[in-house]
Amino acid sequence: MADWVLAGAYWMHMAATVVWIGGLVFQGLILMPALGGPSLQPHAPRILRAVRRRFEPLAWLSLAVLIGTGLIQMSASPRYVSLLSVTNRWSAAILGKHVLVLVMLALAAYQTWFIQPRLERAQWVGDVLDPAATPMPQPLRLLRSAGGIVAWNLFLSLAVLALTALARVS
Repeated sequence: MADWVLAGAYWMHMAATVVWIGGLVFQGLILMPALGGPSLQPHAPRILRAVRRRFEPLAWLSLAVLIGTGLIQMSASPRYVSLLSVTNRWSAAILGKHVLVLVMLALAAYQTWFIQPRLERAQWVGDVLDPAATPMPQPLRLLRSAGGIVAWNLFLSLAVLALTALARVS
């Protein structure tokens, strides 16, 4: 494989990682906690929808780039034997990384195609975002679910980075 192709794959992989994990850090540590505050709760579904409309296309593009460039990097590695062959620490770390990425993809898909549409429908129905209400209004439950998924994806992305570091030193 040409050096320029591999260098381009590394660069694109790192750029996509920054976009993906940066978005998760922003959502998990800034956006979701801010939306839980009493002054923003009534507006939380609209704010979340606006942020997601901007971020989701970038996130899904980043994931596609990560998969494509990751496969290029993996196939160029002298330690790569075959897809499911775990013969050393490097291949174990790479397999673990791929399993975590699949879990992250499933969580992101669930949030994109199930939680977010339900949150938008609940907003149109006119549920009130009152955390003291019993039972808890549907939009608030969905916001908390979305926040939980963001938190899990952030945690898993940091675990993927740790496995990447382990693979690099193996």
